[in-house]
Amino acid sequence: MKLIKKIIPPDEWKFPVIMLGGIIVGLGFYIFYISNAVSYLSDDPRACVNCHVMNPHYATWMRGSHGRDTNCNDCHVPHDNIINKYLFKAQDGLRHATMFTLRLEPQVIQIKQAGKDAVQANCIRCHENNIHPISLRSINNNMIGNDGQRYCWDCHREVPHGRVNSLASTPYARVPRLEPALPDWLSKYIYQK
Repeated sequence: MKLIKKIIPPDEWKFPVIMLGGIIVGLGFYIFYISNAVSYLSDDPRACVNCHVMNPHYATWMRGSHGRDTNCNDCHVPHDNIINKYLFKAQDGLRHATMFTLRLEPQVIQIKQAGKDAVQANCIRCHENNIHPISLRSINNNMIGNDGQRYCWDCHREVPHGRVNSLASTPYARVPRLEPALPDWLSKYIYQK
C-alpha cells in the first residue's frame, strides 16, 4: 500500500502527469506508425525499402536469381530457432532505427559480423546439398586453404545483389513506393507555408 502511495502523484500534479503521459504514449504510437514498425515483424521484402539506402539492394535482389525463391530474411536472419530470429531482428532493427534517426547511415552499407555469420549459415543451410563435402568441411571449419576465414560471397561475389556500391549504383531501380509518413492534412499545412 505504501508503494502505491509513493507512485501516485499529489492531487495538484495529477492532471499534468496524465497529460504528459498521454503525450508520451501518443508520440510513441505515432513513431510506431510512421516507422512502419509492424512490417518488420513479417518476412515481406518491401519492409527493407522503408529506408531509401536499401533501394539498390532490393532492386538487385529482386532481379537476381534469389528474387524468385527467397526473401531478405531467408538470407539475413538466423533460422536456428524463432527466439533467435526475432531477437536478431530486434537488435538489428534497433541499430538501424538509431542510425537512420540520427542520420548516421553511410552511403555504402557494410554488413556487421553478426549479419555475416547469419548469411554464411543460411548459404550453407540452403545450398548444403550442392556443396562438395570437402568444401563444406572447409567452410564449416572457417578455413579454405590457409587463407583464414572466408565466406561464400568471397567467390560468389555477384550473388544475390550484383555489384552494389552505393545509392548511385542502381539509379533507375524500380522499388515499391512507400506511403508518405505525414498525413495529408499535415503535409498540406507544412507545404503551404
